Amino acid sequence: MQPKEQLLSLQPYKPGKPVEEVKRELGLEKIVKLASNENPYGCSKLAKDKITEELSNLQVYPDGYAAEIREKLSGYLGVKQEQLIFGNGSDEVVQILCRAYLSPETNTVMAAPTFPQYRHNAVIEGAEIREVPLINGNHDLESMLTEIDHQTKIVWLCNPNNPTGNYIPENDFVQFMKKVPSDVIVVSDEAYFEYVSANDYPNTINHLKNYPNLVILRTFSKAHGLAALRIGYGIADSTIIKGIVPAREPFNTSRLAQAAAIGALEDEGFITECKQKNREGLELFYSFCVRKDLLYYPSEANFILIDVKSDADSAFNYLLKKGYIVRSGSALGFPTMIRITIGEEEHNREIIGHLETYIESLVESVN
Repeated sequence: MQPKEQLLSLQPYKPGKPVEEVKRELGLEKIVKLASNENPYGCSKLAKDKITEELSNLQVYPDGYAAEIREKLSGYLGVKQEQLIFGNGSDEVVQILCRAYLSPETNTVMAAPTFPQYRHNAVIEGAEIREVPLINGNHDLESMLTEIDHQTKIVWLCNPNNPTGNYIPENDFVQFMKKVPSDVIVVSDEAYFEYVSANDYPNTINHLKNYPNLVILRTFSKAHGLAALRIGYGIADSTIIKGIVPAREPFNTSRLAQAAAIGALEDEGFITECKQKNREGLELFYSFCVRKDLLYYPSEANFILIDVKSDADSAFNYLLKKGYIVRSGSALGFPTMIRITIGEEEHNREIIGHLETYIESLVESVN
């Protein structure tokens, strides 16, 4: 009755505690969750309107081919429809890629720390995992290249990287792609793409024609605010898509998710506004870190990783008692850092105030 041996060493993903549970435990009236990189401004009204229209069709199975959103997205991105695959979040596309390519005879290369589902799914498939430590929060691309051999099937690039928020610039990305063997899949996971403001962030879609081994992942969960509906997608050469589609479950994205994604694509103004507010929020945290001499990683995502000069769990618990849920770095490979999702301005200023008090208390305890 035992499952696969490799499952015995794995722990299921542990999301942050639900807000209502924390309220009960701590007796708090107000809880602000800044732990899961959700969009604090919700989703577009156009997406909500599409959901409402679809509510009368809940008895009908979704379109497994996702034809309507496929047509809409292909035009939006400027790619062919057969270059797209949809998933129950982009992390399901990660799972599909691992099911399609990895086995005990293969290996996969990734940074460390990075998005944990690359490793998680590779373990399930029994593949060898080759992890290359980050350098100052950045992918060590040269060292990643040295880990590639004839048994390597997938290389993962999280860009911007979660949990650091750092990004791989255009020139570095191109030089890396030139050196990767053409039979090795390179996945550019761009879950936070809509938040990026760096001028030299790679336009990976333009590189698909030169590198048929490139797979791009994006999602509607982050900036588009559709995390609850779980819909993401992959973009690649049609040969890759055709090869991995059999590993996809037949009705893996719901009617509501597909409809909402169509509405979300039609509201570019919503994304522009969210991106601007996110950048303003990041600047508040940067100023705080500079003022208190705290190490942080400049972020191209909607979160920031900050060194609180103490045990990360202690800082987490302190903020929790103040009504703020963040992500402790102890579970992310950064034992003295916390990851904070950029929230609404009021919440950003409040949590910065609590952090300032916490940092000052550390200084006083030392003195």
